Amino acid sequence: MEEKKLYRSSTNKMISGVCGGVAEYINVDPTIVRLLWVIFGLTSIGIFAYIIAAIIMPVK
Repeated sequence: MEEKKLYRSSTNKMISGVCGGVAEYINVDPTIVRLLWVIFGLTSIGIFAYIIAAIIMPVK
């Protein structure tokens, strides 16, 4: 069984590929992840979490 790893997407990205990478990891459409992240991003915690994820997630 192949081990799944979380990466930023290099092909399916809008800003830095975080949402595309999360979508590939959980096998859903990236648009759904982006919409959920926008809703979560309405708080300052969501924006901070996105910036941290963009910094620490490696590019695939």
